[in-house]
Amino acid sequence: MLLQTLLPLAEALPAPQSMAEETHGLEVGQHFYWHLGPLNLHGQIFLSSWILIGALLVMVIAGTRQMKRKPLGLQNLLEFLWDYIRNLSREQIGEAAYRDWMPFIGTLFLFIFFCNWGGALVPWRLVRLPSGELGAPTADINTTVAMALLVSLAYFYAGLSRKGLRYFEYYVEPTPIMLPFKIVEDFTKPLSLSFRLFGNILADELTVSVLVLLVPLFVPLPMMLLGLFTSAIQALIFATLAAYYIGEAVHEEHA
Repeated sequence: MLLQTLLPLAEALPAPQSMAEETHGLEVGQHFYWHLGPLNLHGQIFLSSWILIGALLVMVIAGTRQMKRKPLGLQNLLEFLWDYIRNLSREQIGEAAYRDWMPFIGTLFLFIFFCNWGGALVPWRLVRLPSGELGAPTADINTTVAMALLVSLAYFYAGLSRKGLRYFEYYVEPTPIMLPFKIVEDFTKPLSLSFRLFGNILADELTVSVLVLLVPLFVPLPMMLLGLFTSAIQALIFATLAAYYIGEAVHEEHA
């Protein structure tokens, strides 16, 4: 009897809004596609990447346009970054080979750092797209996988160019039993690099977005500051691991 009474009341109630409607389009997976023949490219990732790369180039040009013996302002910041990346590369790769790989490590660090902070600081939602929205390129798994694969190619090239075919001795050291484990390790390195960066940046963006919708005044600010800190740490971790893998590939046992 009670069930017969409640059913008409339930049917009369308005249907609840979907999660997408409640969060105003915060669902993951919406993209603005560019169609290039059979390929579907994530256009919003290219757009935001080009904007951030342009901002990075402007900063570098402005900081190096009028170099002074006593650096100030932007030049001082760039020299600090240069020293930091040089020390990181030297520590992880080694004195003999770090100069060859410092530009690669520095590019990775600066690009990821700018992408992470750009996703948090730039008001991307003001730019309207037919579908999807602009945001941190590193919050897209395609970007992080592409960079992780570049790191994999880099350390293979580093090992082969420095050691030749002797590089493959690494797979059977200290015993041939290690061969399958080290092959699996080569597959897990890009996976761990890409998913760690992607997961952290995406989780941070979604957390801040939801908090802004629920409590839009002061509560999201501590999370945003924490997100800036963790974004910088993620850029450092990615660059450090990339340098470590390259250093591992070029390391000589007798050195």
